[in-house]
Amino acid sequence: VTYGSDDLDDADDTSDGFDDESRHPRQKWSSKMEFILACIGYAVGLGNVWRFPYLAYKSGGGAFMVPYLVMLLVCGVPLMYMELAVGQYTRRGPIQALERLCPFFKGAGFGTVVISFLLCTYYNVIIAWALFYLFSSFRAKLPWSHCNNTYNSIWCMDTNEDEEKFVVSDGEGDDAAADEYTYNSTQLGIESRYVNCTSVATSNWTIQTNGNDSSILKNLDENDSLRHLAYPRTPTEDFFLEGVLKISTGVDDPQAMRWELVLALFVAWILVYFSIWKSVKSSGKVVYFTALFPYVIMVVFLVSCLNLPGAKAGVWINAASQIFNSIGIGFGSLIAFASYNQYHNSILKDTLTVATVNAMTSVLAGVIVFATLGNLSYEQGKCIDDIVSDGPGLVFVVYPQALNKMPLPTLWAMLFFFMLLCLGLDSQFAMVEVVITSLTDAYGAWIKKWLKKHELLVLVVCCLSFLCGLPNVTEGGIYYFQLIDHYAASVSIMYLTFFEVIAVCWFYGAGRLARNCLEMTGHLPSLYFQFCWWFASPLLIAV
Repeated sequence: VTYGSDDLDDADDTSDGFDDESRHPRQKWSSKMEFILACIGYAVGLGNVWRFPYLAYKSGGGAFMVPYLVMLLVCGVPLMYMELAVGQYTRRGPIQALERLCPFFKGAGFGTVVISFLLCTYYNVIIAWALFYLFSSFRAKLPWSHCNNTYNSIWCMDTNEDEEKFVVSDGEGDDAAADEYTYNSTQLGIESRYVNCTSVATSNWTIQTNGNDSSILKNLDENDSLRHLAYPRTPTEDFFLEGVLKISTGVDDPQAMRWELVLALFVAWILVYFSIWKSVKSSGKVVYFTALFPYVIMVVFLVSCLNLPGAKAGVWINAASQIFNSIGIGFGSLIAFASYNQYHNSILKDTLTVATVNAMTSVLAGVIVFATLGNLSYEQGKCIDDIVSDGPGLVFVVYPQALNKMPLPTLWAMLFFFMLLCLGLDSQFAMVEVVITSLTDAYGAWIKKWLKKHELLVLVVCCLSFLCGLPNVTEGGIYYFQLIDHYAASVSIMYLTFFEVIAVCWFYGAGRLARNCLEMTGHLPSLYFQFCWWFASPLLIAV
């Protein structure tokens, strides 16, 4: 097996690494700022808002920052530097780049493209949910603030802070007084306005209807229509499960399509298509808005959240750990983005810039997350442990509950879900671009012959991804979504990253990569980066 070409180290500036630009023209970013914003938009995504806060809190809060800081400094930044160097030097996407450096590990590059394709089929579903919530926000009364919607289940139960009143849905969306029951807190065993579920399920209680003054003695046995009081849902949870997902009983019970979500998913793919249809020429312009606008909303949310009662209780212990969020190693997006750079672009400055901005954004997102959770903890009389959740539960259940308590909740809801839309689109651009770049590198001549235009290739990929994402928008789609999210985004990526690092740092050689960086930038990577490439990063990933 030949691990790369022997003349790589001797490539002069006229050949610019692997490619002679006169023979193989390649698009370039219009400016360095576009490239940096694209990388920041990719690194700062929905994971900052939902996945990392949960993992940080459940793994020890502030204490979690120690191992995560080590991983960031020893793996995150050095491997980001490595991927940008590989992409910029080879001028190719992950498959062709690894094939040219080390043909034996071409499969690792192919694996990253497959994972990116799988991710983009279900990641856009999250954007579709955000669009659904965004459109639902254009109402005077937010639909997740009460239980009087047609889709609400009998499990939906709302509370009024001024009275100890529980509003229970009859499942028919009737706004009549018959839907409202006022429960005596002593009779129901309510503590701090919350049902003591054990007592309710096993005891007799007097329930006084709101419509008249008569008292009715109810025995809440397993056949009683009010047994659902033992297992209540908040309006926000019921809206997500019934109004958005219309969730089925399991992955083996997909049932019908959720046509509202199908339409939202279609709109999401239209947004993606027109953002990347001309490759970096179009996406480079879009990121000026999608990468910068979320910061405006985050700052506004920060000021508002810190002024909420109980906010400080959730902030200071846990927000510091949010700084060490993932920067997207192993998905191939950084290699693809860097392949459109100028050959003599300064890689180290880009790496440090993106890593620093990502870290600062993680702090900002962490403060907002835990300030919100602190306020909910204060309002509900619960510990943060009972509120914090992972994935969709945090963004689409906990956050809307907090939005209900803000002044002008409709405005806040629109701003929040539009921010989610921007955060999601940036990451989605990057994953789709990996697939497009890899196909263009491998089958460029065939594409020019049969598809004629780059825009048609992007259209084919977007349409295929849309079709592959349809199982996620059935009534049982959330189960399918969770399976792909766990096995594609969490488990598989660690193995692919390990083999990518082995291929580049050991088989091709960290020393040769360092000399390639010297050729491109005029500066040799420091001994620290070379040490991480040779030993620290591979060993930590393996462990």
